[in-house]
Amino acid sequence: METTQRVLVTNDDGIFAIGLRRLARAMADCGHDVVVAAPATEMSGSSAGLGAVLHEGRVAVERCELEGLAGIPAHGVAATPACVVVLAAAGAFGPPPDIVLSGVNLGTNAGHAILHSGTVGAAVTAADNGLRAIAVSLDALSAVEATAGRDTQETDAAWEESRHWETATGFVRRLMTVLPALPARTVLNLNVPDKPAEEVRELTRASLAPFGTTQMVATDEEGGFVRLTAEENGAQPAPGTDLALLGAGHATVTPVRPVGEMAGIELPL
Repeated sequence: METTQRVLVTNDDGIFAIGLRRLARAMADCGHDVVVAAPATEMSGSSAGLGAVLHEGRVAVERCELEGLAGIPAHGVAATPACVVVLAAAGAFGPPPDIVLSGVNLGTNAGHAILHSGTVGAAVTAADNGLRAIAVSLDALSAVEATAGRDTQETDAAWEESRHWETATGFVRRLMTVLPALPARTVLNLNVPDKPAEEVRELTRASLAPFGTTQMVATDEEGGFVRLTAEENGAQPAPGTDLALLGAGHATVTPVRPVGEMAGIELPL
């Protein structure tokens, strides 16, 4: 039986993202005490940065009415996802959460490149504040589109609405039944194929691929500027890694940890 939790739902796609609404709705339907707080604008690639727009030392927060979330408090915050989590843990949006859910991100967050993800950054920041968290992403864009953002694709509302968000939220619901029993500061990184649930292969624990789905390429240009572009990484992921399993149609989950010191390293000081 699922225990009622105080759940913060956030993301890096911004407060009006469809995946955020679908995740919050699913958690509320499970009976959880849900609060939504997310960046006022898209903050993809912000990692665990704590940037915010300050006015006289205060962070701008706007109460929002989100479609399908009547009765669920929602806040657009002029800050990164990680900063939103810090504010929530400090009680800025009501009682601090027990669990942080970050997503559902539009695009995969897999491999060691999750270091740069604002979606994962929010979850890792939750762990640094003593909380359990799940970062959840839907494999709905190509790697280049997901990395470069919406400018690479005319993504209209109808296309986004037709993604299989319910498949992703279904796996979150499944993990929510076991997460409270896991150690404090547990972070689960979940990636789900953009398919109907019955077409997704079983949820599998995966290791992190040693690379991400893309690599950044710098091109010299005149006038003191350098252009950065995202290119598909052509390397084949090793068996058992998140990228390999996701490519084979599995939903994948990987426990990840916040930054910590390396043990057993002798320094010649």
